[in-house]
Amino acid sequence: MGKKVTAVFDIGKTNKKFFLFDEEYTEVHREYVRLPTITDEDGYPAEDIGALRQWLLKVFEGTLANQAYQITSLNFSGYGASWVYVDKEGQIVAPLYDYTKPFNSEIKAVFFETYGPEDVFTEAVGSPFYGMLNSGLQLYWLKKRRPQLYDRIAYALHLPQYLSYVFTGVPVSEYTSIGCHTALWDFEEKDYHRWVYQEGIHKKLPSILPSETVYERSFQGKKIQVGVGIHDSSAALLPYIKGSMAPFVLVSTGTWSISLNPFFPHALVQEEVEKGGVSFLRTDGRTVRSARLFLGNEYKVQVAVLSETYGKSPDYHETVRFNGDLFSRIEKDFEPMFHWQSLDQQELPKISFMKYATFEEAYHQLLLELVKLQVECISLAKGGMDITGLYIDGGFAANETYVKMLTHFLREMHVSTATASLGSALGAALVLGERTLPQHFLTQHYGLAHQTAFLKT
Repeated sequence: MGKKVTAVFDIGKTNKKFFLFDEEYTEVHREYVRLPTITDEDGYPAEDIGALRQWLLKVFEGTLANQAYQITSLNFSGYGASWVYVDKEGQIVAPLYDYTKPFNSEIKAVFFETYGPEDVFTEAVGSPFYGMLNSGLQLYWLKKRRPQLYDRIAYALHLPQYLSYVFTGVPVSEYTSIGCHTALWDFEEKDYHRWVYQEGIHKKLPSILPSETVYERSFQGKKIQVGVGIHDSSAALLPYIKGSMAPFVLVSTGTWSISLNPFFPHALVQEEVEKGGVSFLRTDGRTVRSARLFLGNEYKVQVAVLSETYGKSPDYHETVRFNGDLFSRIEKDFEPMFHWQSLDQQELPKISFMKYATFEEAYHQLLLELVKLQVECISLAKGGMDITGLYIDGGFAANETYVKMLTHFLREMHVSTATASLGSALGAALVLGERTLPQHFLTQHYGLAHQTAFLKT
C-alpha cells in the first residue's frame, strides 16, 4: 500500500491547487493549474465552473490510480462570495457570477427601503455594502432580475461546499462560507438575518453543518472520508489557532489581504463597519474580527503602470530589494503619489504622478502607501486588544520591502512570516482531524521566520 495521505483542493480565483499531506501534515505533493475564464450572460468574466469540475475529477482519479499514495480523506478550501446554483438533479443552472460584477443600483435602493436603513443593516451583518461581494445579495438580485432562473435553483451552494458536492452529492451549508461578508448572517442573533427568511432565500440554502463534518464515500473500491469544504481565509487561520499559545492577528495576503483576529468576543459596531471592518465566522460559529484590503489586486495594477512608465519588464519588480536609506528619505518627505484603481480611499491624487527618476524609488513609494493602509487594517482588526503576535502568510510574506516596512511601523508587535504557502490547504486538512498539534508545528510546517525592524542610519 502507498503512503496514507489527506488530499486537498485549494481553489483560488487565479490558481487552482491540489495538495497531498502525510499523516504528520507534511506536504508530499502539489500541483496547480490556471483555467481561462468565460463570460456570463451580460458579458462579464466568470469562473468556468464546468472546466473546474472536470479538472477536479481528473486530478483526483489520477491520484487514486497512483500506487505511491493511499488517499484516506479529502477536503476543499475555496474563495468566498461565490455561489454555484444547481437544480434538483444537481445540474448547474447559472454562471458562477464574479463578485466584482456591478450591483444594480435600483435593486440596492429597493433592498434598503425594505430592510434598511443601510447603516443598521450593515452593522447587523458585520460588513459594509459591497454589492455582489455580499454574496447573499446575489440571490436577491437574481430573484428580482431573473426570476425564472431563480425559480430553477434548488440549492445555492457556496463554492467550497460545491467542491464537496461534486464528490459527495450532498448539498450543505457551512459556517465559514456563510460568515464571509455575505450579508446573510446576523451576528448578534447568531442566525440568518430576517431578510433571508422574509424573501424565502433560506429555502434554497441547505442545512448548516459543522466544518468538521465528513461523509464516507467509496471511489474505485476505496473508502475515503470527504469533508464539506471551508472558506479559504478561515482555512488559513485554523493552523494558527491550533498551533499558537497566545492571541495574534493573522494577515493573510494575496489578491485580498485580510487581517484576522479570532479572539475578539464582540460583533463589530457601525463605526468599525464604516471603516471597512468585516465579521467572519470560525468553524464553530464564533465571530472573527477582520479588516480587508484589496492589496494584491492594487499592487498588480500599479506595478504594471510602473513597469510601463520606467521601461522595465513585467516581472522586474520581483528583483527589487528593500533599501533602508531610500525608504527613510521617502518617508521623511512623504506625500501620496498614487491614484488607486481598486481601493476606496479619500483625498487621493486625481491621477498618479511619477516624481522619481528610477523604478526602485517609485516602487518603494508604492509599497509605503500600501503598507500604511495595511497598518490601518491591522489596527482595525485588533480592535483595541493588547495583541502583540502578528503572522503574515501568503504571497506578500516573501516581499522583503512589504515586510520590512510593516515591521518598521509595528515595532511593538512580534512579526513572523510564513515561508511555506500552505495556509488554506493545510487548514482544510487540519479541520478533518481532532488531535492536538505539537508545540513547534507552525515553525516546522510554515518555516516561520521572526522579522525585526531595520535600523535607520
